Amino acid sequence: MYFELSEEHKMIRDAAREFAQELKAGAIQRDEEAKFPFEFVKKMGELGFMGIMVPQEYGGAGLDTLAYVLALEEIAKIDASAAVIVSAHNSLVLWGLNEYGTEEQKQKYLVPLATGEKLGAFALSEPEAGSDASSQHTIAEDQGDYYLLNGTKNWITNGGNADIYLVIAQTDVGKGHKGINVLIVEKGYTGFTIGPKENKLGIRSSDTHSLLFSDVKVPKENRIGDDGFGFKFAMKTLDGGRIGIAAQALGIAAGAYDLALAYSKTRKTFGKPISDHQAIQFKLADMEVEIEAARLLTYKAAWTKDQGLPYGKEAAMAKLHASEVAMKHTIEAVQIHGGYGYVKEYHVERLMRDAKITQIYEGTSEIQRLVIAREILRA
Repeated sequence: MYFELSEEHKMIRDAAREFAQELKAGAIQRDEEAKFPFEFVKKMGELGFMGIMVPQEYGGAGLDTLAYVLALEEIAKIDASAAVIVSAHNSLVLWGLNEYGTEEQKQKYLVPLATGEKLGAFALSEPEAGSDASSQHTIAEDQGDYYLLNGTKNWITNGGNADIYLVIAQTDVGKGHKGINVLIVEKGYTGFTIGPKENKLGIRSSDTHSLLFSDVKVPKENRIGDDGFGFKFAMKTLDGGRIGIAAQALGIAAGAYDLALAYSKTRKTFGKPISDHQAIQFKLADMEVEIEAARLLTYKAAWTKDQGLPYGKEAAMAKLHASEVAMKHTIEAVQIHGGYGYVKEYHVERLMRDAKITQIYEGTSEIQRLVIAREILRA
């Protein structure tokens, strides 16, 4: 097996690492004010990160999933909020449009999304459904040449600032999960309103909103795939989304580790750097081992997807392990910083708060274990 990155992948990683340094100066203020990073989203579009896996013919960078993971990891090391904006946009919106959209849908929606001119959001979760795509209470009633959309979506990343929304809705209750569709909804459609912004523990400069649909007319040509394709679309999209979450979690953990390692070499107690104390060395060693394991799982999931192989189990494993490592070792990074870790200027408390959501969205850790168990029992 060959573990060295290609020169192209190294260039992507380095470009993302360089850009991420621009995010650092205002990260604390954006977090405190829950301020969306408009200028940086625009810059990420210019750098190609907002359409990194989309073919060049549709305005994207034409790169693979591994390149995407490398970029996300570097951005999340500094600002997980910026990383989740990129992740939701790419994994949950652009991938599905590129994979299953018609040529007309790609020209109208994928191109401006891939260039970063417009922002996308994926609307699956509901007050009673979470990531359970089979339990949809949002209804899209077939009216001939359009659907009449009614319902509520919760916890939608990019919900307030998106221009284009992929909405999962039930069209035929009698068919169960086979009666679900995915519809492209534009901001500004009559009857579509955006709820208040959520006041979150972490990833605070990304925006999370509820979406409300009241007799929203969605043209029939805005349905992606055949009638009843929505459930399969959601499942495929969530698999890819978990790779993005794993990359975010990996970046958060690695960013906290970098800060803890640097601090341990400069902070002195009893006349020597705390990195000379065995207790700190053990913490750093455990962090390095578990973060590297998360990195290998995440990169393998990306590679598996790029090979055209089934990757549901690999994505779930990467997401599960990386998110648990992120939570565990951001706490350790705060501990290594001592009292300084508890104040905002050292960044690690923000990374600790950001880490928690990686165990929750795209399915909780318990859901990932169910996905993994289902795959290994089926083998």
